[in-house]
Amino acid sequence: MENNYCIIMAGGVGSRFWPFSRNDRPKQFLDFFGTGRSLLQLTFDRFRHVVPAKNILIVTNHIYKELIMEQLPEIQPSQILLEPHRRNTAPCIAYAVSRIKSITDKANIIVTPSDHLILKETEFLDTIREGLNFIEANDSLLTLGIKPSRPETGYGYIQIDEGAGNLRKVKTFTEKPNAELAQVFFETGEFFWNSGIFLWNLDSIDSAFQTLLPEIADKFNRGKSKMNTDEEQSFINEIYPTCPNISIDYGIMEKASNVYVLCSDFGWTDLGTWGSLYDMSNKDEQENVTLKCQAVYYESQRNIIALPSDKLVVAQGLEDYIVAESDNVLLICKKEEEQRIRQFVNDVNIMFDGKYN
Repeated sequence: MENNYCIIMAGGVGSRFWPFSRNDRPKQFLDFFGTGRSLLQLTFDRFRHVVPAKNILIVTNHIYKELIMEQLPEIQPSQILLEPHRRNTAPCIAYAVSRIKSITDKANIIVTPSDHLILKETEFLDTIREGLNFIEANDSLLTLGIKPSRPETGYGYIQIDEGAGNLRKVKTFTEKPNAELAQVFFETGEFFWNSGIFLWNLDSIDSAFQTLLPEIADKFNRGKSKMNTDEEQSFINEIYPTCPNISIDYGIMEKASNVYVLCSDFGWTDLGTWGSLYDMSNKDEQENVTLKCQAVYYESQRNIIALPSDKLVVAQGLEDYIVAESDNVLLICKKEEEQRIRQFVNDVNIMFDGKYN
């Protein structure tokens, strides 16, 4: 266990969850379910079962340092890796890998987003342990694939190669499909949702960066003597803005030849949208979801209403809507139109000079 490390990516702004998710407190720092723990805290709690707390690194935007220290007092400030600019997941992971290389020459690494929900914790941890055993013994890049429960168009898919058992070679990666293609994927049984959770050992991912993303690898190699020293942050501030904006999926996973998938089913949800939150939440007899507040419904169906806990909502004749209030913003939006929320945020920022972002 001492050789296990976890990289938690926590730098996103979560604009699709506006107005709950704001620039100064994105969704990973929010407690959606009234449990007293934010999504980031739940992620940290989860991985402490398989990784020592001192080996958990949080990569985030520099503006969230104080917020992370407030939410995770168990970690040292040095475990928070600060990005001066957002540059997608490949530079984020390269930064954390470079830090780990400065600490040890042997590590089993888990990479995870900070905002996913896991409903079956025991099954999840069993899967992670199986994955760690595999990558410790093999020069492979491993991703967790989730057995689809519906023809979802909001997730990427992984096609598995022929074989037996849950551990398979990856045949292809496919970005978010249209509804017709998602239905085909769902029916074939050959496709799994791409969870965005990865496992690999230090040598495997380092080699993958050197081979497939040498531009990024070279930048971090130039400062290897500065990592884990007082000079690290100034070095990162200098090189990070020059890194290409590229995802680990596109930059490495889709191009590498040694990629495997561990086919899993542990109640995974990517809380990326109000719709995904609606899907996994408890519903009343009219399929309405009420979060935090109190609500009384009349002739209203399939809505999600989320307001502060001291608010009462009376809804009449409302069907398939998102109603969400946070601080000084009230959003009322059709569920089927929720992809426009990013547009709403951009328009509001322009109209009101960033007052409500």
